[in-house]
Amino acid sequence: MSAHRLLYLNTHRLTAYAWRRGRLHAEGAFDNGDEGLAAFRDYLQQYRQSHFSLLANIAEEGHVLETIPFLQGADRRALITRKIGQHFMGSPLATAFSLGFEKSRRKNEKLLLSALTNPAHFEPWLHRIGETEAPLAGIYTVAQLAGPLLHKLGSEAKRCVLLTMQDHSIRESYVVDGRTLFSRMATINDSSIAGIASGFAAEASKLQQYLIGQRLIGRDESLPVYIIAYPPAIPAIEKSCPDRGNLSFSIIDSQDAAEKLGLKTPPEDNRCDLLYLHLLAAAPPRQQFANEAHRHDFRLAQIRQAILGVGLVALLGGLLFTARESYTAHSLRQETRELQASEGELSTRYSEIAASFPQLGIDNDTLRRLTDRHAELSHQQRQPDRALLRLSRAVDQVPAIALESIEWQVGRSASANAAAVEGSQEITVVRGSIQLESTATIRQVLSTFEHFVDLLRIDPDNAVRILQPPYDMESERPLRGGEGIAGDNQPRRFAVEITRTIAE
Repeated sequence: MSAHRLLYLNTHRLTAYAWRRGRLHAEGAFDNGDEGLAAFRDYLQQYRQSHFSLLANIAEEGHVLETIPFLQGADRRALITRKIGQHFMGSPLATAFSLGFEKSRRKNEKLLLSALTNPAHFEPWLHRIGETEAPLAGIYTVAQLAGPLLHKLGSEAKRCVLLTMQDHSIRESYVVDGRTLFSRMATINDSSIAGIASGFAAEASKLQQYLIGQRLIGRDESLPVYIIAYPPAIPAIEKSCPDRGNLSFSIIDSQDAAEKLGLKTPPEDNRCDLLYLHLLAAAPPRQQFANEAHRHDFRLAQIRQAILGVGLVALLGGLLFTARESYTAHSLRQETRELQASEGELSTRYSEIAASFPQLGIDNDTLRRLTDRHAELSHQQRQPDRALLRLSRAVDQVPAIALESIEWQVGRSASANAAAVEGSQEITVVRGSIQLESTATIRQVLSTFEHFVDLLRIDPDNAVRILQPPYDMESERPLRGGEGIAGDNQPRRFAVEITRTIAE
């Protein structure tokens, strides 16, 4: 993470500080002249990898309250830019603070327009910052930090005045709801403790009269005044600033204020520069006065940091993934060694058990082939139950049929294409005779036989072929209806082949 450095600019010089874990370390003071600017440039070259924030304490600062219609996006930005140009002559160091919306009239938005009205005072310093490509996070003012400072110190006043001392001058800030609506500097001619105390008292009265004249407060409205002072000066300030009229004074010990803020290098005199600088480093405001041209290098630094952060996350993710995979590989190797040891133990036990078996006279490979073949034949073995079921039903329905033999086999072992059909057909050869009365005619015998064959063909999986009909007829001999088979007491034998397709 880049170091954070603070630049404090007043009317005469710029002072640079390094901020580390709640401590401020002065690193240099540069006068507003050629030598000071050259030294400042060298300083920036030395610490160009740091992020810089500039805090200004100058008199040329303007604040204007404005009301604009409810707008959003580009229209709002364009209107604010036009308003800033009207009030501050197009100063590039300007910003707008939203104060909320009016609820009674068309939801108009209330704005506080603030600007540094003397950009030429900042130009030499900003030019050196841009020349060295030092990342400038933003430009802030002491007045801008007055509200957050009072909030950190526990003030709950809705409207109040904060008086602090900076650079042999008193900073007077009128704060409403944590936002500074007006601020100015008053020069102190007497820097003694008594002179500072009387200066606080006089400026508080002057500021009250100004706010009444601007109708920012009522004439009879009570106005709390907070003064941050160095402990040795507090008795004199309390003596010079008793509560009077509508002014009520509260003196804040600068050492106690530093402790509440977490500043580990408290002020050593009445100046409150270090308090504002620490607050800026610890909790910078969201809005600032620099434009995007001044913050270009800061944006690039943010992009670089984001890329480095993503790379670091990817690296850590890769390391974690590598560690997990290494642990998994180690576990697999350990498991492999355990399985190999178990396999060796089981092989030894198998050899010991196999040695106790009686010898079969064949080797293990032959025995394995025989068992595999036996399992295959067992799997292919079929029963003639389905083939004989239809035959038994046909015999039951035709009592004149007397079966003499049934031959059942799977496939046609004697045919030329036996290998192609083996195992796919069941062949049943049925031999029998037709036993009717002696007076039965040939037609009756044939009708009985045909009825029996038709019953076998009811099953769609059966293909019936007549091998031997019950009565051989010569083609030249006509069959007459009156002819019988009297005197022929021999039963009429037949042979039928039933081929049944086996469903896989």
